[in-house]
Order: sequence, then C-alpha cells, then structure tokens
Amino acid sequence: MQELPIVIVGGGAIGSAIAYFLTLQQPGLPVLVVERDPSYAQASSALSASSIRQQFSTAINIALSQFGIGFLRNLKTELAVGTDQPDIGLVEDGYLYLATQAGEAVLRDNHGLQRAHDVDVALLDPDALKTRFPWLNVDDIVLGSLGLSAEGWFDGYLLMQSLKAKAVSQGVKYLRAEAVGVAHSRHDGVAHVDAVLLADGTRIACRAMVNAAGAWARPVAGWLDIDLPVHGKRRTVFNLSSPARLPQCPLLIDPSGIWLRPEGHGFIAGFCPEEGDDGNDIPLDVEHDAFENFVWPTLAERIPGFEALRVESAWAGYYEMNLFDHNAIIGLHPSCDNAYFANGFSGHGLQQSPAAGRAIAELVLTGRYQTLDVSPLGWERLLRNEPLLEKCII
Repeated sequence: MQELPIVIVGGGAIGSAIAYFLTLQQPGLPVLVVERDPSYAQASSALSASSIRQQFSTAINIALSQFGIGFLRNLKTELAVGTDQPDIGLVEDGYLYLATQAGEAVLRDNHGLQRAHDVDVALLDPDALKTRFPWLNVDDIVLGSLGLSAEGWFDGYLLMQSLKAKAVSQGVKYLRAEAVGVAHSRHDGVAHVDAVLLADGTRIACRAMVNAAGAWARPVAGWLDIDLPVHGKRRTVFNLSSPARLPQCPLLIDPSGIWLRPEGHGFIAGFCPEEGDDGNDIPLDVEHDAFENFVWPTLAERIPGFEALRVESAWAGYYEMNLFDHNAIIGLHPSCDNAYFANGFSGHGLQQSPAAGRAIAELVLTGRYQTLDVSPLGWERLLRNEPLLEKCII
C-alpha cells in the first residue's frame, strides 16, 4: 500500500523550507506542495526586503534567527543541487536602531536580553554614532543599537527558489492547484484531516496537512473551524537613487518607523503604515503619497544628503501579520491531531524560514521538537490569551 503524502498548502519560503527539511530528515518521504501561483507574483517571499537580524525582544526570535544566519552562511553547501551552488549575496552590514529619549529604555532593555543570548550588538551614544556614520543627523537621537555581525540582507527570491529546487531534488512534488478545503473525521472531539480538496474537485488523501499559506493562511485554518489571527498587511518598498554616498551604511531603522538599506548602487526603503490596513482584499497598490508626504521628508531630515532622492521603482507586498502578538504561530492546534501551522511571521518569514522548516519537520516526523524548542510560539499562548509580545517590529 502506497504511503500517504504530507500535503503542504503554500509553496513560498516557509512551505518549501518545511518540504526540504522533511525530505532531508526522512529521504523518500512523500511530500506534496500545493501552490496556486508558481509565479509567486503576490507571494511575501518574492516581495520581501529580504533581511535578517538578531535584534529582537524575545529569546525565541533571537534563537530562530541565529539558526537562520548559520543556514544562510552555509547555503551554497546546504542547498547545492549537483554542481549548482546558489549564491544569495548575503551582506552582513548590520541593523542600526535609532532611539529618541522616548525609546531609549526599550532599546536598553532589548540590549540586555540580546547580550544574554550572545547577540553581537553595541549601544552607541550620539557622539559614537556621528563618528561612525558622519552622514547621519543625530540631533534628536539619544541612543543607537548596532548589530556588529550576523545581521544584514540577501536575495530572498533566490533563497525561496533554492529551497524549492533542493526540495524537488529530494523528491518533493509541487502541484500547481488551488486548495479549497479539507475532508476530516473526528474522534473524541479531535479532528483528523483525511484529505485536502482542490478547486478542480480532486481529493488528495494525506497523512498530514501543513498550513504554510502565508498571508492567505486564515481561510485555510477556517476549513477546520480554527480562528487564526493572521491578516495580510500591505507594505510598500521604494527603490531609491541618490548622489549621496553613505559609507558603511547598515539597515537603518528610524524612530519614525521608516527603514532604509543599501541595494545595488542605490537604496530601498519602506515604512510601517497606520493600523487598520488589513486584509488580502486590499490591492497591492504602491503608496506614492506616503513617500512624498512622509518617507522623503523624514529621510531628508535624518540623512541631509538625501535631499536629492529619486524613486526609481516601487512595489507592494503583504506581511502575514499575526495581530495577536506579532509573532509566528508554529505547531499543532489541540483541536486537530494532524494539521500543522507555520503562519503569522509578521515580516520575519524569510529569515526564520530555515528554523521554522526544521521545527515543523521534526514535529511531524517525531512528535516533538528535537533541536530547538519553539513551543513558545505554539497555539497555547493564544488559547490562554497570553501574548508573547515582540517589541522590535519593522
């Protein structure tokens, strides 16, 4: 009798990382990834700013990204297919968080936690900031937090495609189709997914299902009457050019919520929009007015050389935002014994995809987390109404 597959709904970075680790840990395991749009035109993985940091305010997020940076550093070996060794162009030039007096205490609290978990980060006063970054206006800044290593940016689309290619080389099947529901049975009040249903009427019997549907994960959870607080949040990224040169420019996070980092010969930048911009029905339209009225004036004040700044291109994508506490939801829901969740990464999905993929694979195959205990990100905190709040959201 043929072994039933594990069906993963969603073939972006998270889904592909899970598929990769499942078949790495158990070669020959049947794994099927259902992806409705293999062009990834609206996928968060393809539209991300593709960065990685260690500067979080929770120990579990630090641990996830510590594994992530090690994985990215060894990617050419980890995800090599034959003689093809992918190069995602990892740049480790750090993150720089700037704080006014209002944010100083949070930055210091975060620094204490980060140092306790071996994060290579330094606090800089305004004089030190000006010495290191003479192009930066720090008149209103009282403190900066700079990652000295293990933080930076990379080609996120290539990471996703490399995870997929490696998974395929290990026997994973990708199916272009739209999953629309599940068939399930119940035993003692606990659901068991028997099959995933496709839009064309196909029924795929399965051993287990994994929800890796990104910004579209909420309706997938709804197939089992599970309320997943994950919503699509639109984010715009602007590709900028400027005659200004910013030596040693890190990924800069301004107190206003605007971020900026080098990209090629120019820069990319974005901002945190007002609350309420929820839902995948919001079109992915670029917010040009926000650039003119908010982003440009703020950047020109922070970096005087940016008075001459031009938008070369722009795009918009979705954050899969967990509105409960801005952290990922990983693992089983107690109402179903074989539906696994890897959702709500709230902008951290690419950098946390390797650790999340490994964790879900271990849980599916062995019933427990073997390497890193990610249970703090499980469903239990939601059911107890005890948020694990992440303060460092960009």
